[in-house]
Amino acid sequence: MTWWDIKPQGVRGQLQATSTQAGNLEAALRALVGDVQAAGEAAGTAVPGSVSEAKVPGPWASGPSVTVKATGPVAAALAEYLQARGKDFASMANRVQAALLGAAKATQAYVEGDLETAREAQAAARSVRLDLLKGVGGEK
Repeated sequence: MTWWDIKPQGVRGQLQATSTQAGNLEAALRALVGDVQAAGEAAGTAVPGSVSEAKVPGPWASGPSVTVKATGPVAAALAEYLQARGKDFASMANRVQAALLGAAKATQAYVEGDLETAREAQAAARSVRLDLLKGVGGEK
């Protein structure tokens, strides 16, 4: 006979540990994106220094202007890399989330099934007519 021996408290602990690690992965990916963007800005451009920055006016004539740095080939390559890997990063996050939710749902179903089995056993025990058992088992 096949049977399960799942300890819901143990599963909960593993889910919490995995969730913490997933949070660390998310933080690392965010840091990676920030670092790659900073590297692109620091890599410089292929234009003369005076053209490497431009002041762009704000949304209206009196609004604050924003300084925009020109990007060079290294920044373009890094941006392409992030764009290409973005799908992989999203896929990792989706798989981790699906695994965590799947394990939690499966454990909950196990617990509910266990409780249902216990209810059925209790109901069966209550339905036994003890008066019919009095003469069974060695009484003469």
